[in-house]
Amino acid sequence: MEVTHIYHRKLTAEIMCDVTIEKNSDGRITVKFHYNENLISMVKTIPGYRWHPGERHWSFPSDTVTSDKIKEIFGEYDISRKQSDELDDLRSEMMAREYSKSTIKSYSMFNRRFLDHTGKSTVDITNDDIRDYLVHLVDECNLSISSLNVAVSALKFYYGEILNQKFIYDTKRPKKDKRLPVVLSVEEIHRLFSSLENVKHKAILMLTYSAGLRVSEVVKLKPEDIDTERKMIHVRSAKGRKDRYTILSNTALDTLNIYMSAHPTERWLFPGQKKNVHITTRTVQKVFKKGITKAGIQKKVSVHSLRHSFATHLLESGTDLRYIQEILGHKSSKTTEIYTHVSNSRISKIISPLDTISDMEEK
Repeated sequence: MEVTHIYHRKLTAEIMCDVTIEKNSDGRITVKFHYNENLISMVKTIPGYRWHPGERHWSFPSDTVTSDKIKEIFGEYDISRKQSDELDDLRSEMMAREYSKSTIKSYSMFNRRFLDHTGKSTVDITNDDIRDYLVHLVDECNLSISSLNVAVSALKFYYGEILNQKFIYDTKRPKKDKRLPVVLSVEEIHRLFSSLENVKHKAILMLTYSAGLRVSEVVKLKPEDIDTERKMIHVRSAKGRKDRYTILSNTALDTLNIYMSAHPTERWLFPGQKKNVHITTRTVQKVFKKGITKAGIQKKVSVHSLRHSFATHLLESGTDLRYIQEILGHKSSKTTEIYTHVSNSRISKIISPLDTISDMEEK
């Protein structure tokens, strides 16, 4: 039986007894203790009780009234310990399913904040609590739609899959905003690279742009991932835990060779301050922002904009959308098609009707 540990304490005063309160895979609260007539008589005053001789514990429905009655008998739940224990189980389950570290971190964060927000135990959680929390994230925390969807996924995974709560599936996902990515022009890309004096920083951003890498992918590159013979980069365990190959630019390789000659590497292509740890994504973001400022670029962009720019520039140069999808590692072609909306290869050929009128007046 899969259980989530909720509570464990030694009762004092009239009754000296170890009590363990858990929640089983059926969603019922279970109470287990050594034989004690006084405790048994009190347990039998709780509505819906059942005795399970095989497991040697009592079980109860997980509603608010029952939970309050259990608290009257055994005392308040240790909420801080409860949350820690439950989230440990959450993390263990996600690790067993080989979820990425970032997903484990975000799911744990949203579930911890949810419990802090409600101030309730998991046995008392209702769908209204989840809706109130999601409204709180939007109205008071100004959370983006994409982050809100992560919060919904985190709650559905914990309460729906692990705790088997059926009500969680009534929660609807908010629709994503259909925003187009911000793209840097070829001239702006050139200005950015020209502004970088540190060869390591230049190599990182050049590889990111020239191969359409995510920042999480470029920081984890290893020397053996650079295939100079085939002019390819092996991206390992990318988004969705999938490997893929992407192109290796000759220009980026030249800069990379200069960097590696001056800074020989072993485990990571771009180590951090400690050689056994790769450079962080946050550091790369700082390097990018510094370069953007120095280059005098006013657009609101991030390192990920280099990936967007790479895909858009390929499309504008005539590269087939299917190849772009494969290089980027997109699961669906619909994800790649967004670049057709930001490409100027077709839009720039359209003549404004005002220009047509102006030409008629000149004639």
